[in-house]
Amino acid sequence: MTLADMIAFNLVLAAAIASPGPAMLYAIRATLASGRAVGLATGAGLGLMAAIWTALALAGLDAVFKLFPWAYWFMKLAGAAYLIWIAIQTWRHASSPVGEAARPRASAFVGGVLVNLANPKSVLFAAAVIVVVFPKGLSLADKAIIVGNHLLIELAFYSALALLMSTQAVSRRYLRLKPVLDRVAAGVLGALGVRLLAER
Repeated sequence: MTLADMIAFNLVLAAAIASPGPAMLYAIRATLASGRAVGLATGAGLGLMAAIWTALALAGLDAVFKLFPWAYWFMKLAGAAYLIWIAIQTWRHASSPVGEAARPRASAFVGGVLVNLANPKSVLFAAAVIVVVFPKGLSLADKAIIVGNHLLIELAFYSALALLMSTQAVSRRYLRLKPVLDRVAAGVLGALGVRLLAER
């Protein structure tokens, strides 16, 4: 494994994290509703589960899914249903206030883990990227470095997002555009859920 391999992996990873999706939406809403500390805890949960998916990909979970298609089908169905449910709830409450009730950090952390757990495609995505970017025969140390690197990138991104969204200027602008942004996000999430259901 070379430095160029890690740079390529990080570029793909950064593009994937920054693309609109349930994780980013969840992190933004958690920060706006309950503040910076809860946003950081949510991001930690999201990042940990994403890194776990990469660890599972490196351990060969994608091969298990190929051997037992029903396991992947079940996880995909549950993940798609969850995304569609989030989309419906987001659309329904687009014009509602974000909310002022404080949320415990532990609950926010678990919520972040569950949001990224709901998408089994993450392990297949990670496996595909790993196969393309890294050479075969990675050592255990190499795999540990990849997973640790992934976790650090995720934590850095969601920490920066929480710090940014918790500033008054940004949160005011977001809240002003919330009805439009939430409906756009709901459409994206719903489309992702339907696509997940339709894919073989």
